[in-house]
Amino acid sequence: MNLTIQALVAVAPIVLAGVLLIALRVAAKVAMPVVYFAAVLLAWAVWRVDLLHIAAASIQGMFITVDILLIIFGAILLLKTLERSGAMAAIRASFGNVSQDRRVQVVIVAWLFGSFIEGASGFGTPAAIAAPLMVALGFPAMAAVMLGMMIQSTAVTFGAVGTPIMIGVTDGLASPEVTAQLNAAGLTFEQHRQTITTYVVLLHAITGTAMPTLMVVMMTRFYGSAKSWTEGLSILPFTVFGGLAFTVPYFLTGVFLGPEFPSLFGAAVGLAVVTIAAKRGFLIPNDHWDFPDAKGWPPDWRGTVRIDTTTPEPAKQISTLAAWLPYGLLAVLLALTRMRQLPIGRALQSVRLAWTDILGTGITASTTPLYLPATILFVVVAVTWGLHRMDRRQILGSLRESSGMMIGAGFVLVFTVPMVRVYINSGVNNYAFAGGEALPSMPIAMATWVANNVGAVWPLFAPTIGALGAFIAGSNTVSNLMFSLFQHGVATQLAISTALVVALQAVGAAAGNMIAIHNVVAASATVGLLGQEGATLRKTILPTIYYLAVVGLIGLILMYVIGVPAPLVGG
Repeated sequence: MNLTIQALVAVAPIVLAGVLLIALRVAAKVAMPVVYFAAVLLAWAVWRVDLLHIAAASIQGMFITVDILLIIFGAILLLKTLERSGAMAAIRASFGNVSQDRRVQVVIVAWLFGSFIEGASGFGTPAAIAAPLMVALGFPAMAAVMLGMMIQSTAVTFGAVGTPIMIGVTDGLASPEVTAQLNAAGLTFEQHRQTITTYVVLLHAITGTAMPTLMVVMMTRFYGSAKSWTEGLSILPFTVFGGLAFTVPYFLTGVFLGPEFPSLFGAAVGLAVVTIAAKRGFLIPNDHWDFPDAKGWPPDWRGTVRIDTTTPEPAKQISTLAAWLPYGLLAVLLALTRMRQLPIGRALQSVRLAWTDILGTGITASTTPLYLPATILFVVVAVTWGLHRMDRRQILGSLRESSGMMIGAGFVLVFTVPMVRVYINSGVNNYAFAGGEALPSMPIAMATWVANNVGAVWPLFAPTIGALGAFIAGSNTVSNLMFSLFQHGVATQLAISTALVVALQAVGAAAGNMIAIHNVVAASATVGLLGQEGATLRKTILPTIYYLAVVGLIGLILMYVIGVPAPLVGG
């Protein structure tokens, strides 16, 4: 089977998902089972993956699905706990001391607080936490999901304390060929990885500074009374300031400290600086922007989650500090458990549940339950029950409401994530047993076809391959694991900087998280908006295109105008 046919077959389920979700506006709960069975059929009939391997890959996907559902449940449970304790009323009131302008709230809550959560935890957690928080503040559910997905861009490459680089790129490039090249050049892998990190923070800093502005103008365009792109531009100086407050320390941290802390430090510094500036009215215009009256919102703006921000009975006052403390505790615990310099994370990861060699296929599924962000969420919830002195009725009510919201998300993810694993594991097929050579996995087949037909302008397209991997897998880390060595090989063949090309891969994979289907499903579930995934994707494809186009152009300029050293590592 020639490469063009391989690529066409491999891309078919992705095209089907796009047509169903975006063009035909079919709900994910209908579309994703269809896409899963289409992927299985093609893997079996065309790719010649045997049914045992397909079943094993699907079981592997179920392990991941359970992890994702636990994160969703934990995020919703924390929200419902804060609602019933009266903390949400205090949180909403606290913004009166900063700004009631929704544009300012987007910069602080979505861009900066969300990026901090991404830096600490990653894996879709920011949208799952920030989206319901924004709903509690009075945002339409659909706007909250759109903005929650846009959080997952600039900060993602260094999410979970640098996991996409420390694990994704490191393990993705682990090969004798790369080791031999580095040894011949007199370089260590750590030096090579730091060169990649420097390019990544540069690319993100340039492109990501505009993200808060893009968030605001998309909010005013899609959810404002005037439906205007330009209505949000009156606050442009503040949104640019909010962007720089994150990307400048983010860039410096990546260059001087390495890949673990750019998102954490950048967001923490930005959050402190921008909140103080907003309280003092710095760069905030005199005009005020808000959503139309909630009574007039279209039905598709609303989720099924109803968040009560009034103080519950019996009336009790929750201080602003006590109300925000659970989110602060969450961020601190996530950061402490993800820092590789501390033993906490290793201890939590030592508890591992695994099914090795599933059905005799060599495929392994595992989970580290104590290390999951969900476990940290549950701990924070338990602390909040005591901190806010909640009674048994309030606790049971929050548990009951949170549990009821999981059925819809669970059904969709049961098909979405296993489809991803079938894709990734399709490299084990029966072509070799028929006397031929085993086909590459479906994602690699698509990427190889693009590489063979693009040539010297590869830096323009390298980010799109990264985004494709993230769209399929819902993970920057997994995309880097799949494609880093491939990107390195293409760069070597073209005699251009491998470090820059791998950096373009990592940045593109971050952008692809904005359109990752199961991330959209997870974020939608936290606000009760299942069934509107296609509408969200039609919007988040816009910032994704922006990110990939700008990063690709910067890659071309760095490679051929400024002249990044070639061919091995640049730097």
